[in-house]
Amino acid sequence: MRKTLEGLPRLISFRVDFSLVIRVVKRKTWTEKLEDSKGLPRVEKINDKMSKVWGCGTMVIPAPKEVDEIMRKVPAGKVLTINEIRAALAKRHNTTICCPITTGIFARIAAGAAEEQQGKIEHITPYWRTLKGGGVINEKYPGGIGGQKRLLQKEGHKIAQRGKNFVVVDYAKLLARV
Repeated sequence: MRKTLEGLPRLISFRVDFSLVIRVVKRKTWTEKLEDSKGLPRVEKINDKMSKVWGCGTMVIPAPKEVDEIMRKVPAGKVLTINEIRAALAKRHNTTICCPITTGIFARIAAGAAEEQQGKIEHITPYWRTLKGGGVINEKYPGGIGGQKRLLQKEGHKIAQRGKNFVVVDYAKLLARV
């Protein structure tokens, strides 16, 4: 056996070829996400940790289609906030509250699905009419703040900047009944 400079035996080198396997994962479309209810809606008891924020009672975790259904009901010239959607869903399911996190996520999914369906179906969900709390325009909707501002202004709404946010002026007077 030959010794290397450091006195260690030389290793026999060999080459192994590993074939690279690429798994292509197709991402779900917004429309597919909207259709995937994952066992929702579901009513849960508010646990001790959550009760510090929301009090005692029950909470509904809505299905994406439920959020979309309410967003579709808002007529031109009217607006809605995520809080009104939550209140309507809590009432529908006879619960204390509706989950604010999933409601916001599902509103974003409904908006993305509407953009995908633009030009493919006659009436898309008018997502631009759904605002964040306080009448704030949702920057995460398709087209961002600029896109939502244009669509709202086209329907006659006045938009004002308040700090970093853009809000629909007098949005509370324009709330749709759901």
